[in-house]
Order: sequence, then C-alpha cells, then structure tokens
Amino acid sequence: MKSFKSIGLSLLALSASAFLAACGSSDSNNLLATPATLTTLTKAQIDATTTASGLIGISGAAKCDVQVVSLYYQTKGALGEKTDASGVMLVPAGTCATTPSALVAYAKGTDVQKPRTLANPQDPETFSLIAMFAAQGFTVVATDYLGFAKSNYPYHPYLHANSEATSVIDSIRAARNSNLANLSGKVMLTGYSQGGHSSAATQAAIEANYASEINVVAGAHLAGPYNLSGSFKLTDAIAGYQFFVPYLVTAYQKVYGDAYTSVGQAFQAPYSGWIENLLPSATLNYTTLVTSGKLPGINGETPNQARDALFQAAYITDVRTNNSNPLYLDAKKNDLLAWTPKAQTLLCGGAGDPTVPPAIHRDVLYAAWTAAGLKNVSKVDVDPLIQATFGVNGAAPGPTDPKFATYYGSYHGTYEPPFCLAAARTLFIAKQ
Repeated sequence: MKSFKSIGLSLLALSASAFLAACGSSDSNNLLATPATLTTLTKAQIDATTTASGLIGISGAAKCDVQVVSLYYQTKGALGEKTDASGVMLVPAGTCATTPSALVAYAKGTDVQKPRTLANPQDPETFSLIAMFAAQGFTVVATDYLGFAKSNYPYHPYLHANSEATSVIDSIRAARNSNLANLSGKVMLTGYSQGGHSSAATQAAIEANYASEINVVAGAHLAGPYNLSGSFKLTDAIAGYQFFVPYLVTAYQKVYGDAYTSVGQAFQAPYSGWIENLLPSATLNYTTLVTSGKLPGINGETPNQARDALFQAAYITDVRTNNSNPLYLDAKKNDLLAWTPKAQTLLCGGAGDPTVPPAIHRDVLYAAWTAAGLKNVSKVDVDPLIQATFGVNGAAPGPTDPKFATYYGSYHGTYEPPFCLAAARTLFIAKQ
C-alpha cells in the first residue's frame, strides 16, 4: 500500500459513538504556521511531465497552473490529545484562480518513510494529484498523517480510523483557514489504499458529526482495506505482508495496548528485537527495509514465508481462529462496514489486486450497502483497464515467468492507482 511508484495495503458494526466523537479539533483557525508557497507549476510544465510519463492519456492536458503550498496545522492524536500534522494544498492558479473550486481532500497510501511529505511537487503521489485534480480545476488538500514529516506525534497510528479521520478533517480546516483558494464550499473525499480506509472513515465521521460545517457532496474510496478483521481470517498472506501487517500490529499495540502481552509473544527473533520501533523509519524505505535485513524478503520469500519468518505461528493461528483474540477485536473497531454514506459514494479497485483484494474489502462493503437498499453507491473494477494496458497477467504465460511476478508486484502500487483516480475524478466532475 505504498505511494504510486511502489507496491501497495468483519461484519461487526463500527462503534460509531466512540469513533465519531473523537474526530476533529474545532472550527477555529488551526494553522500552526503561515502556509508557504513552494512553487507554481505552469500548464506547460505539468503537460511535459504527464506526457513523458504517459499519464497524460488518463489525466488529460492541464487546464490550470497549480500553486503548491505547504501546510502545518493542529490536530488530535489517537487518544484525542492535541498534536500537529503537515500536508500540502494544491491550488488552481493562473486563469483558473478566480473560478470557485470544490475542495478535494485526499488521504495517501501507506508510507514507511517518516521524513516524507506530500508538500513536494516531485513526489509521484503529489504529482498525480496535481495532474488528475488540481490542474483540472479542483483545489486539493492532502495530509501527511500523524507521525510523518513535520508532525511531532511519536508514532503513526496505522489504519486507526479515528485518527485518520481527524487528520483529514483538520487538513480541510487548515486549507480553508489558509484563504489561498477560491472555494465553492463543496468538499469531496478520496484516498488510495490506506488512504481509501482513511477517506471512508472521514466521510463517516463528517456525515455523522460535522455535516453543518463540511458539505461533503461525494466520496470515492480507492482500493481501501475496509474489512480489516475479515482480512485476518485469510489463510494466505497478502502481497507486501512483511510491511503492512507488522505495521498494523505494532500500531494497534501502541493505541490499544492489548495486541500482544510481549513482543516475543507475537514476533520471532531477530525481528522482535526492533519491530516495535521500525515503522515508519527515519532512514529506510521499502527496498532498504528488506536489503538491510530489518524485514524478510531479501531471499525472495513468498508472502506466506515472510509471515512465517516474522510471526510466532501460535499467534497467527489464534488471530485467525479465535474471535475473542484482542488483535482481531482491535481490527473490528476499525472496520468500516457499518456506516451508510449519505453523499454519492464510489468504491474502486482492481479484481487482480493481490494486496487489498476487492473480494475481501470493496465487495463486502458494497454488499452491505446494497443490502441496506442504498441507491447512492456504486463500485468499479479497473482490472479490465489494467489488463488492456499491461496485458493479461503482464503478458506472462504463467506464474513461473518473471513478468508474472513483476505484474503482480506492480499491480497495487503502480498500475491500479491512476485508473481509480480517474474514476474518482469522473464522479467529482459530475458533483462539482
């Protein structure tokens, strides 16, 4: 569930009262520093980059210059304590500056690099937002989350719905408080992978508690893990398991204090010696986490082999089979299967996604909505577009072909995001 150049990341009701009441700081000015304009990209510069990368076929030619602004704002931590976060605001400029625009609040995919900020126009994920939304006339705000970039929070509460929603809600407030954009008042929510979980949590929170403050007119949640507890029931590990699952387990231990009684109960040596403070890392990225030996994978381990190297077998078995297991119950607190959206809402994913399988997440959530009779929801499968672009299974004859591994290793983090962002933009254009 990495950013766009990388590999990507239960039917019990979400405890709405506990979840929703914790979200947001206040409607007062929450900026902690004057927003700083980093650069303004011209339409020609944006088109040159999208043309060189091939993205222009999906994004289209830029209609607007884009002002890139860094934000630093007050928000709340996982336990409701006052803290800080940073992010980026992408503002249509030039000939678009006087036209009122909807605000797209975006939540990023899984990040393992603590210093990384989206307030960087050369960041692939940020540039995708520039090309797909800001250059087309939408103002965008995107949070770095707790524990990243300028945030002094001591850890990142990974896939913790409350604090994800709070980070996004307060980024919306920060964008409004900047007074740098000509906003129409309409807000649209989207995010990819972990960000799909975050944006869905944000929509649920706003519609329940902040509808008079924030006018959400559409949500597009992309390849998100909405059924976290259900994913723990799988017998086979997902692609990227060695990154995402330890991240989740150690984060829930920090938030709830009950994911394990001792680190050795859950993790095997040598990983138990450092795993609790490994992610996010101040110096390591996805590749060097593996090449340094901090996480398994250097010898080409399969996801199942990586799981078996990292975790104690008894621990994994109990999580999968015991419905009273504390980690399983923590995951259920962060499932997003019980809310019913009020705004027009889209779920996107690709059927071949090996990291966030739609059958476990998107389709389970969509089935719950249709069973409730909702008419304002839809889902899209971008797998046909991926196969048309990259070939069936990457044009590899079978799983033993190296192209096959490359195809599935790239599916969630590289192939899928642009097509889902395009689906989100189609919805947002209709609702702007």
